[in-house]
Amino acid sequence: MAQRSYKGRIDYIRDNGGVKGREFFSVTLQDDGIRTLRAQCEMDDIGLLRDVVQTVDASWMPVDAYVRLTQKGAFMGSGWFRFDATGVECEAFTRNEGRVSQRVDTGTPVRIFASHPLMTDGWQTKTFDHKSGQKTQVIAPWTNPSPRADGGSGPMVGLGAKTLSYVGEETLTVPAGTFPCRHYSIHSSKPENPHMETWVTGEDAVLVKMRWDLLKTEYVLAELTGDPR
Repeated sequence: MAQRSYKGRIDYIRDNGGVKGREFFSVTLQDDGIRTLRAQCEMDDIGLLRDVVQTVDASWMPVDAYVRLTQKGAFMGSGWFRFDATGVECEAFTRNEGRVSQRVDTGTPVRIFASHPLMTDGWQTKTFDHKSGQKTQVIAPWTNPSPRADGGSGPMVGLGAKTLSYVGEETLTVPAGTFPCRHYSIHSSKPENPHMETWVTGEDAVLVKMRWDLLKTEYVLAELTGDPR
């Protein structure tokens, strides 16, 4: 049984077109600290639908995940990811690559699996070491299932590092309410792209807002119910 759970919705708001998508999410937390996200991500303007089930342990390290993509009703790909002490493995089938089996050895546990739901962007901030005194930190190894900004390829293992900067504490009001937040800049994997300005709240690192100028989009928490902390 879950120790506690919460659920909500994040709206994707384009600068010039209003709400162009949404993410429905639910999270369950077990007594041993295992945390599972279930996310349904809908992008109306490009017809992309992403379903993700992702689990992290009590230290926010990725355990396993499932990612499935369809676009305009057509299957794009699905993949299962498993993480261990020395790397990640993936079993997938995609429209473009066919059957894929991967094993990527990293030598150390993967710190982040950025599976593209906005909630997991918030989860990335839990890797930031505030005790170090460093305002900018490189987190590695970092993995994702697609290198595209919209996550619309694969899913297959991508590997790299992620740079995060801590900006400070702010209070934000969004449709779901008013929240005390920690503000981070998540640096893009491509240095020429703008950072993703990210605000999270509470010990659960619930994403309250993200602004990404690359896509000219704001992502805002529209609903939140249950027992988030």
